[in-house]
Amino acid sequence: MSNERRMSTFSHIDDAQCRSFQTTAELVGRKWTAGILLAGVLGARRFIEYRARVEGISDRLLTQRLRELESEGLLNRHVVPSTPVQVTYEPTERAVGLMRALHPLVQWSVNDQAE
Repeated sequence: MSNERRMSTFSHIDDAQCRSFQTTAELVGRKWTAGILLAGVLGARRFIEYRARVEGISDRLLTQRLRELESEGLLNRHVVPSTPVQVTYEPTERAVGLMRALHPLVQWSVNDQAE
């Protein structure tokens, strides 16, 4: 792809869109965040399921990331008043859309590693 053609592909992106993208990239780029989102869209719901699917994450950091993702509107937290209390986390449509948008990046990284 020529440099001119490459530039025209991105010429419609304004400063506000760039800032929005930067915010999203920083959120997803935090350690463990992408793994947590992937675990959620693959079916994890309870804390222990997230911990099992995201190997190596500490309980403290998983709790922190789950709260961040909830505050960003990417996870819904549900508390079931039972004994003991059950807490589940479910990805929102926004999270599913984000993971769909990241899929080409995942494919790129897999293909890049294979070369």
